[in-house]
Amino acid sequence: MFITIVSFIAFTSLVAIISYMVTRKDKMTTSDAYFLGGRSLTAWVIAGSLMLTNLSTEHLIGLNGDAFKHTIAVMAWETTAALAMVLTALYFLPKYLKSGFVTIPQYLSERYDDSTRVIATLLFLFSYIVAILPVVLLFGAAGVESLFDVSENLGISYSQSIWILVWGIGTLGSLYAIFGGLKAVAISDTINGLGFLIVGLMVPVLALMYIGDGDMFAGFSEVFHEEHEKFDITGDEPGSFLPFGVLFTGMIVNQIFFWCTNQSIIQRALGAKNLAEGQKGVLIAAGFKLIGPLIIVLPGVIAFHMFKGVLGPEDYLMAYPMLVKTVLPSALVGFFAAVMVGAVLSTFNSVLNSSATLFSQGIYMAIFNKEATGRQLVFSGRVISIILALAAMIAAPLINTDGSLYNYLQKINATFFGPMLAVIMLGFLTKKVSAKAAKIGLLGGPVAFYLLTTTFDAEIQSFLMNVFNTPDQIHFLHMLAFVFVLTVVVMLVVSKFYPAEKTYVQKYTHDVDITPWKYAKHAGITISVITVMFYILLAQ
Repeated sequence: MFITIVSFIAFTSLVAIISYMVTRKDKMTTSDAYFLGGRSLTAWVIAGSLMLTNLSTEHLIGLNGDAFKHTIAVMAWETTAALAMVLTALYFLPKYLKSGFVTIPQYLSERYDDSTRVIATLLFLFSYIVAILPVVLLFGAAGVESLFDVSENLGISYSQSIWILVWGIGTLGSLYAIFGGLKAVAISDTINGLGFLIVGLMVPVLALMYIGDGDMFAGFSEVFHEEHEKFDITGDEPGSFLPFGVLFTGMIVNQIFFWCTNQSIIQRALGAKNLAEGQKGVLIAAGFKLIGPLIIVLPGVIAFHMFKGVLGPEDYLMAYPMLVKTVLPSALVGFFAAVMVGAVLSTFNSVLNSSATLFSQGIYMAIFNKEATGRQLVFSGRVISIILALAAMIAAPLINTDGSLYNYLQKINATFFGPMLAVIMLGFLTKKVSAKAAKIGLLGGPVAFYLLTTTFDAEIQSFLMNVFNTPDQIHFLHMLAFVFVLTVVVMLVVSKFYPAEKTYVQKYTHDVDITPWKYAKHAGITISVITVMFYILLAQ
């Protein structure tokens, strides 16, 4: 236990020291410096930060838990993300950097009007505080509790341990975001990302060796043959947890929004020193996404093979932590815990930094102080970061953990994803869609999704099951696609009667060089082909 704690403290301290040394001379007095790292981020820093901003304990524990409970079909959340990231690199990022956008709502302001920007900013902030921030903290706290048995060692209850850990992790993550800005967040993400990759791959390797008495390939052969049904990547069994069909409907909408237009993700690429570095960073991260299932899905299947007689379906959140404690030496358990906490901090502080950016640019400057200086913008961002961090730390221990927390996170996010993507995409692809239509889409779309999937869920499901003659409920991702299409249609109809009053013409601000990376298309095609091959090879 002593070695575990020492290795945990050592790696966590190393990340903090390196982050401080790299950023200690940076002046956080301008919005570009604080919110975009001075537009100086290079490819590997962008890639590391993208990977760790997304990958956290809701993936390590949540997706592995879902694989334990269901099949590897849950890896679709990772593999299809690579395709969306290719789209980011080749289509969206050149447009963002050409106009020097700091936030996605800033684009909506230029394309539509200021009130559209305010509505979009509020929706982003609401989704962060309701879903991402508290869920990430809860998963992180549950993971540390599982690895260290904090409640037992301190002689306290499980719920008390979760409260303590949530506040400890939340406070540490807040310090990075509030005082260090995007660059400190990105540097710490990159270091933690390297550790995450190393120790994340060690877990399935050591577990398979454990099963195969030192022979990894023998261990994999045993797991693959004895748990063969869990290796169906299509997940197309009756009542599937993630039906194959959603890959062609709501999954497309979800992934394009999250990786191409979501502020907390795209902000890393917006801080690129030039377009070429930004494209390389995004595509490198896409390549890592294809390795992701080995870290966040395969261990769940291995854990099922090892512990199916010990853990029941209701214990799915315990599967991955139990696997880690079983196969990793004590010194590496501490290192792993530090990496896992680092992943939590990464997602948490990245979302806080994006929240600060959104609030200062889209609320404070747009409504309260149109002539705000760089210092005033940074100060307002820090204040809102503190408020959101406190709210998340209060809410996290109160979340109900029954069912799939990862699905809970995705379903809450889907409320906003479809309508927001419709507004952004129509802004890029058409010239006549109006600000009135955009506001109707932003406000009406989430209401429609909520009514369909929550308020009238039973009635809607019963009707659709009769229409399609199926005993299985319609997956919420199909509903996401429907709301996206509905929002597009409504916006186009509204714009027929209330067309745009001005034609948007994108301007080149010359903030960064927008010469593309010469191998961007080649890399994008390669990543896309590999992704498709996963489904061809693993379909049953």
